[in-house]
Order: sequence, then C-alpha cells, then structure tokens
Amino acid sequence: MISTRMVEVRQQVLKHNDLVARALRRRFDAAHVTTVSLVSSPGSGKTAFLQEVLTRLGTNHRVAALVGDLATDNDARRLARSGAPVRQIVTGAVCHLDADMIEHALAHAQWRLDELDFLFIENVGNLVCPASYDLGEHARMVLFSVTEGEDKPLKYPTIFNTADLAVITKLDLAAPVGFNAAAACENIHAVRPGMPILQVSSKTGLGMDAVIALLKERRSATPLVASQAGL
Repeated sequence: MISTRMVEVRQQVLKHNDLVARALRRRFDAAHVTTVSLVSSPGSGKTAFLQEVLTRLGTNHRVAALVGDLATDNDARRLARSGAPVRQIVTGAVCHLDADMIEHALAHAQWRLDELDFLFIENVGNLVCPASYDLGEHARMVLFSVTEGEDKPLKYPTIFNTADLAVITKLDLAAPVGFNAAAACENIHAVRPGMPILQVSSKTGLGMDAVIALLKERRSATPLVASQAGL
C-alpha cells in the first residue's frame, strides 16, 4: 500500500513538472533563445566545459547560464569569469533541478529571455535523478570524463537515452589513465544508437571548436518550434 502511494505521488510530481516544462519551452521558443542543459556526475569537468563554451560563444552571441548546486555558489562564481550573466539555483537536499526551479530562477534573473541567444542550464552533478525531469530545454548534453571509465553509459543508460549529445571530457588525461575512446563510443551507441559524440579538453581547447560549431548550427538550422528535435 505504501509502495503504491509512492508511485502515485511520483507520477503526480512528474506530470506537474512536464506541464511546467512545456510552458517553459513555449517561452523559450517565443523568445527565440536556444536552451541547452548539461548533465553529468560530479567531477566530470562540466563547469570547466561550460565556462569555455560561454567564453567562446559570448564573443558573438548573447549567452547566460543557470547553475544548480546542492549548497554552494562555487560553480556560479567560476562561470561568471566568462563574462556571461549567471544565476545560481541552490537545491538544498534535492539532487536535481526541476522545471519549477527553472521558472523561479528566470523570474528573478537579471536578464530577459528575449535578450539572449543561448541559455545554458547546468544541472546538479548526478546521472540518475535528472533523467526524469524535463526542464523545457531544446537539447540535453550528457558529459563524462576519461577518468570515469568507458562503461559509464552502460551503468547509467537512462540519462544517455534522454540526451541528444554525449561529450567525453578531460581528453588531455586519456593517455595517462589508459582511456579507450573507441570502447567508450561503442558503449554510448549500444545505449543510444547514432547519438553524436564529441571528445574535448577544456584545458587545452581540443574539440571545443566542434562544440561551438554544433551549437551555432543548431541555432541557425532549427526554427526552435520543433522542440522535440535534438542537437
């Protein structure tokens, strides 16, 4: 009986989240802002990657970021070094962002959506909980580093199935840790056949040009009303 009740409550929560997420996506479409979320486990290099993206895109585009964290604003302060406006979302004990949090953060942000070309949402470091929560984004990137092992996609298939692009980070450490890139890509495609994969190093800049080119292509080639389309 208790188990049945828990399932019912979870279904209600996810239904509400989906309704808010759909409304957010309509707002993003109306403002013509391309919204991309990033998910990963802790320590993947997600913040360093996003800082590099914001810095590079910010030279020719209007960019901003929402950053989720359990307790600190450390990541938001790091991202602010890019020069982009950043708003922190402190989730407390909650291990993921949800659509209500995004809506609340936007209501108190120092920018308007129609003032942006790109909005990035950095989720809490977690490869489990975020998989169930639509944030209204147009595309989701899932990141994992070479130090985490090639079998990450096999261990967390749901998050890879809900993502549009896989990014393998910290490529500068691949040789020292004996990372097998071919095996990692094979595992990604075993879970999500055909998903695009980029391999990058935020430290050296390797692969970052391809990331920026892909983001620009996504914005220019898609009218943003086809919200179900991925990167």
